[in-house]
Amino acid sequence: MKGYLLRRVLFSIFSLIVVVMVVMLLVYSLIDRTVIFQTDDTWNKKSNNDRTYYEYVQYQKFGYLNFVNYTSFVQNKYKGLYGDEYAKNEDFQRDKNAIQEASTYLDNPTVQEFKSYYESKGYGMVYLEPIKYTSGKQKGRSKPGGDGYYMAVIEKSVFTRLWDYASGFISIDTKNKVKDENLTDRYVRFEKDPYSGAFAIVGNGTRHKYLLYFDDRFPWIHQNWISINLGTSFTKYRGEEITDVINKPTGNIQQKRTQYPAKLGTDEWVDTAIDFHSLTYNSGIVTDTDFANYGSRYTVYQYRYGGLSKLENSFVIGLIATIIAYMLGLPLGIWMARKKDGIVDKVGNLYIIFIMAVPSLAYIFIFANIGTKLFGLPYKFAQAEVKLLAYILPTISLALPSVGSLMKWMRRYMIDQMNSDYVKFARAEGLSEHEIFAKHISRNAMIPIVHGIPGNILGCLTGAIVTERVYGVEGVGNLLTVAITGHDNGIIVACVVFYTSLSVISVILGDLLMAKVDPRISLSSSKGGGR
Repeated sequence: MKGYLLRRVLFSIFSLIVVVMVVMLLVYSLIDRTVIFQTDDTWNKKSNNDRTYYEYVQYQKFGYLNFVNYTSFVQNKYKGLYGDEYAKNEDFQRDKNAIQEASTYLDNPTVQEFKSYYESKGYGMVYLEPIKYTSGKQKGRSKPGGDGYYMAVIEKSVFTRLWDYASGFISIDTKNKVKDENLTDRYVRFEKDPYSGAFAIVGNGTRHKYLLYFDDRFPWIHQNWISINLGTSFTKYRGEEITDVINKPTGNIQQKRTQYPAKLGTDEWVDTAIDFHSLTYNSGIVTDTDFANYGSRYTVYQYRYGGLSKLENSFVIGLIATIIAYMLGLPLGIWMARKKDGIVDKVGNLYIIFIMAVPSLAYIFIFANIGTKLFGLPYKFAQAEVKLLAYILPTISLALPSVGSLMKWMRRYMIDQMNSDYVKFARAEGLSEHEIFAKHISRNAMIPIVHGIPGNILGCLTGAIVTERVYGVEGVGNLLTVAITGHDNGIIVACVVFYTSLSVISVILGDLLMAKVDPRISLSSSKGGGR
């Protein structure tokens, strides 16, 4: 068993690496990178060299390349020599402005220093020559957006990009996470949580104040100790961490009567939407007011929102649809097998053929029209006055195709078992048809079905791309389509990692479940009898 799990885990990790590498190759190398500016208003407002420089800044953010601006190099050089007053130095001004003269900039020693240093590291040099007026009163002056730029640029390979992604994938918050020489009292310990009344694990020197805590939001226990970094969104969500995008509630801001951390135990109460469990360390400037309210540098917060997150929306809809599918599909498949070639079997096969033959988008719209016109159910998620009703149509649209699939396979497995020799022996021994079906045929027919149960449950977390898109569900499935249309590379890669990880986990769990219910299957490496 241990050997099997180790092989499965190693193979799964290898598969995940290959899949992510292929997707990165497709997204970053085979698609024109300029598509990221299609909906970028800032890019549209810039011109000449300023626009080109902005493109390099964005390419670095998106992970296409690394680049160093000459001006930043000069600033760091002179700041190290003269401190914060470096900008007043004449040598600094001369070196900084050297690149504004296309004919002589390479004669400047600092330019040569910059060039030599980064060329030795494999960077290529890019010079954006100043664009100047050639006539009139402004002759010789730079046009708007026409200042010169000098940059060292290196393209990222798919292997470098994959390494950068994998090396920062998991982050553990420790008491030495915050780099602050003035912070001497560092700890991680249990404390009574004044906001929940339960115990919590809190830290000082950690990035998050609360590492493990309870609150009134499902699943009621939360942690900031171990963070999974799926990347950053720079197109749709403008610099927001993708894990926050997935887990952030999609409802409205909710205020609550509470107290600031430094005011606990006093008579000072406030109505605020600040979630004090989300406090993180502020390495910048902390005002006197903030320090009076928070009592420490843990002053960076997030707001409290109502509603479910994208991940929770997808999981709730998917899980209910899965439960409905198994509750209807399996009994109906058994019924069809027992009434083979009868009216029940023919009606069931008609439904199976319909649900398999009609494109998913078509029957989703059919169900949507029936639900909205006959039952008055909300069509779009955002239009629902009663949010609970908004889950009905997406859930039904997901459940009914799965019902047809389970009916088909359960019927087939049942009929295969009905023709087996052990069934004939059971009849010869005088067992009734009910006993034969309940104790033997149904159990054996369920064995292949069991393998797909973990996959169906974990698959709920990935959402349903088409269904969520049609109904406007704020879910993980809809997130992928939005990322593709908006060319949000970070979310596309994150979704692939998320989907692939759940797929390989579901396969392993399916194998373990099969070995549990079928005594003929062994996952051990011993010879003889294993399958």
